Amino acid sequence: MATTGSQVGYMSEDAPVGAAITTVAGDRPRPTLVPAARYTSPAFAALELERMWPRVWHVACTPDHVAHPGDFFEHRLGPYSVLVVRGDDGELRAFQNVCRHRGNVLCTGSGSGLGELRCGYHRWAWDLQGRLREVPSRKGFGVLRNDDYPLFPVRVDTWGPLVFVNLDPDAIPLREYLEAVPDDAAWAGLDEFRCAAVVTIPLAANWKVVVDGFSETYHIQGLHREMLGSIDDIDAPQQVWGHTSKSEQIYGVPSPRFRGGLPDQEVWDSFVATQGARMGVTEPCPVPPLAPGQTVQDLIAQRIRETQAANGVDLSHLDTDRMLRMHQYNLFPNTTVLVTPDLLSVLSARPGATPDEAQFVAYHYTRAASADAPRTKPVDVTLPAEQADLGLVLNADTSVAEGVQRGLHQPGMTHLTLSGEECRVVNTHRNLERYLGIGPSDPQE
Repeated sequence: MATTGSQVGYMSEDAPVGAAITTVAGDRPRPTLVPAARYTSPAFAALELERMWPRVWHVACTPDHVAHPGDFFEHRLGPYSVLVVRGDDGELRAFQNVCRHRGNVLCTGSGSGLGELRCGYHRWAWDLQGRLREVPSRKGFGVLRNDDYPLFPVRVDTWGPLVFVNLDPDAIPLREYLEAVPDDAAWAGLDEFRCAAVVTIPLAANWKVVVDGFSETYHIQGLHREMLGSIDDIDAPQQVWGHTSKSEQIYGVPSPRFRGGLPDQEVWDSFVATQGARMGVTEPCPVPPLAPGQTVQDLIAQRIRETQAANGVDLSHLDTDRMLRMHQYNLFPNTTVLVTPDLLSVLSARPGATPDEAQFVAYHYTRAASADAPRTKPVDVTLPAEQADLGLVLNADTSVAEGVQRGLHQPGMTHLTLSGEECRVVNTHRNLERYLGIGPSDPQE
């Protein structure tokens, strides 16, 4: 179901997962209240770890991490550890990262060239398909059959340049979980993107605070005022499907908040400051002369095509609207996928050791000339927030998270008050309620 203009879609409190509902924000009878304790309560965080995280599809790594036989990647989320492995038969598999003898983890970090999965504690070993093949001093165990001790499998699948895992053996297929998203994004050719770097940033905030910041455009007029000169933040249609949702934003035009519009130079300056690298411009400069009939938006699109062409990527078949329309997908519970023809960014948040801690994970991609381009392992780094530079906009998003978390602890702050514009934040909570088996107004410990 498409939406236009200022319409937004949101899930009603009794809507089934998978339902697509569209309504006009102004028609909403009242704000949606969400208990603030969902962001601060240790009991609520424990309930998420018990009932939600082991049952959802979530991003573990990228195909570039595990492109070749013997490649492996350890994915950690709270207490859970999943080992993603490319088998010697070329198949992608995932296992719970635990030795079935005494519980030691089998691998940490990531690497290449594995021929087996061997525990470093007592040297039990499995092949890359998860079959037990060696037990030292076997006689001491009596009757011990290899077939009775395979590694515990984890569901694994891919969509475009992302590897997803699900600890629930009975989970619905990933394609069904993602609902309309793969078809909606098919135009973008996501298989042509290669992951260059993954940056993990510890933040003093609940994982939902981080996710919420990438689930609405309402905050642009507050936190990202430098963007207003080159984004339509008001006529930004939203769609909610169930586990997934979407927003679109058009760039290269001023916000309708400027009732008389803006001069081309101000539109150009705003785009250069916030996304100039897309067109190879990183310093303020005069807007170049426009050709007859050309708008500044057309010029920005042309410059982006030229920048990509210099890297062997042909985007000449895409018009200005396609080049400068951002498609922002939210994948429950914790991932946002930002898509334009030349740019792919994946932003994820994982729970930390307490409800007041999270890991913000940013995946940076570049576009290759074709889906057959070779793959190389991304650079994986963990940086404190004060050392990480993700660009002007994302830096602001991370900087505000800690203040939000402190505010949520204040005794008077019993509930978040959400508008129809924040329908994707509401949808996160509706899905949480379903997985946790609670109601919208149930008491939070």
